Amino acid sequence: MELDHNHGLSPSKTRFYKCNRVLKPHVKRQLELNAKAGIKMNKNFNSLVVEAGGHENLPFLEKECRNHMDKVKRLELGEGDAVAMNKYFLKMQADNSNFFYTMDFTEDGRLKNVFWADTRSREAFKEFGDVVTFDTSYLVNKYSMSFAPFVGVNHHGQSILLGCGLISGEDTNTFRWLFESWLNYTPKVWG
Repeated sequence: MELDHNHGLSPSKTRFYKCNRVLKPHVKRQLELNAKAGIKMNKNFNSLVVEAGGHENLPFLEKECRNHMDKVKRLELGEGDAVAMNKYFLKMQADNSNFFYTMDFTEDGRLKNVFWADTRSREAFKEFGDVVTFDTSYLVNKYSMSFAPFVGVNHHGQSILLGCGLISGEDTNTFRWLFESWLNYTPKVWG
């Protein structure tokens, strides 16, 4: 093993390290405004490159811009969509007190995450909740929110839905919220 550094250093390449690829607030704002104006991401990013005087002067890649805009899009439900979902869930709960749901909002009141389980799912959990799988690789809706089903297996070896979530991201805080919601739901079933 050779402990000495065995190749030339390239300080100009440090901007490619993830820890150095940062979008400043004014860049985020510009990306968001340009997107609202209908400017596609490649042109949006190219304008930042020109403004900075070349790729080498930007502390981020186009990927970071795309990731930021994907995150923004996830949090932009259409006007009334969250309200409509909440009204639907309230109706379901009024029709059947066993219907469970919880919603997570941002500081400015935008819907971030949702978890729900209907009566059938709750009853299935009582019978077949020994083993539960969870997978967010299924569907993504038009708001780029991942569908997060909790699935069990019945006595016929068939998959059964035990609860569902729509989540705006796949980060620690989002998963913590979802699993805490799941735990708030499950003791009521076990009890």
